[in-house]
Amino acid sequence: MNYGQSFRLAVKSLSTSKMRSILTMLGIIIGVASVIVILSLGNGVQKMIDEQVAKLGINTIVTYTWGRGDGSTMDLDPADMYRLVEEHPDVLSGVSPYVSIQPVIRKGDEKLEKSKLYGVSEVMFNNVSRATIDGGEKLAQGRFLSALDVERRQNVCVIGAYLAQELFEGSALGQTLSIDGNRYTVIGVLEQVQENMQEGGSDDQLYIPYENALEIMGERYVTLYMFTSTSGSTAGAAKQVIDQYLFSYFQDPEAYYIQTMEEQANMINAMMGVAIGVLVAIAAISLLVGGIGIMNIMLVSVTERTREIGIRKSLGAKRKDIRRQFVIEAGTTSAVGGLLGIALGYLLATGVGSLLGASLSAQMNGATFSATPTFASVAVSFGVSVGIGILFGYLPANKAAKLNPIDALRYD
Repeated sequence: MNYGQSFRLAVKSLSTSKMRSILTMLGIIIGVASVIVILSLGNGVQKMIDEQVAKLGINTIVTYTWGRGDGSTMDLDPADMYRLVEEHPDVLSGVSPYVSIQPVIRKGDEKLEKSKLYGVSEVMFNNVSRATIDGGEKLAQGRFLSALDVERRQNVCVIGAYLAQELFEGSALGQTLSIDGNRYTVIGVLEQVQENMQEGGSDDQLYIPYENALEIMGERYVTLYMFTSTSGSTAGAAKQVIDQYLFSYFQDPEAYYIQTMEEQANMINAMMGVAIGVLVAIAAISLLVGGIGIMNIMLVSVTERTREIGIRKSLGAKRKDIRRQFVIEAGTTSAVGGLLGIALGYLLATGVGSLLGASLSAQMNGATFSATPTFASVAVSFGVSVGIGILFGYLPANKAAKLNPIDALRYD
């Protein structure tokens, strides 16, 4: 009996007992589907992170300064950071102090107390990607803060879509609002981020010059700075320059923290990789259970077909023929289960991706999320399922091959 005949016999055996075949494949189906869904969602999130990093700019360097716990951080003035940029134009192109407060916003009788205000410089807006470097928000109308606005401490602001709609019914450019009693002119409106805008959400925010924010806050205490390097390739060197300066200032490496955007993305991707690996390992248990199920059914099949094996051996079938038949039958069972698992996994990954896509995109400021299974995940899942079927099917096949033809013919 050749391979083609063995395969046709295996398909016939599966079609004869459809319910038993489906139950036998169930572990393989669930395992393959789970692996495909997990890998698809993980790849989708990683691509979203990479897209967000590209949008924000890989030349961004985030620097936190909290001092030695004795109040010395207050001595580090934003002017010191600007001086550092001026001294190293070969690797540093700009810096933006990042002041975050939650003031009272008024427009006539309307009052908002949950809006997030960020005091920044013109560096906060990337003129190449046309988006902010802290969240990737783009402009829908007007312009962002200019160097002149920051230098002259102009009372101007860039507001989110929620504020534009809530306070000005969508016509915000040139209008004025009050921030803690000071009147500010709207020069720009950000694109809407969330599908359903709400107070305190991602669209309820505004940017003003950082000196103005420090004045509202009542102190010159800045803990976060956003630096930009001259290019992505000089980000590492720029980080070293910042690190050397801050260490010479604080004499304590624990008094500050510096991270490039690329390092941040790599760290998140590494954590995602570990989490995906653990989940895939858990899902692989289903494949192991499926393999045990196939072995169990094949052992039952050998017992049920003992007389058939005896007849075939008496007609000249060799051990390798019997072994090959049962191995191919086990492999076919797992292969069909793998194909059904791929189909189920594709449907689940697409469905879950569609459900999560909108919310994840809103949290990542418009970054697209796609959970489409990759060819590699499908190929690996299918290959593993077939391999498990053959591996667990070998024991029953070997048992069948070793049966004594006389004893097999006598079996009732």
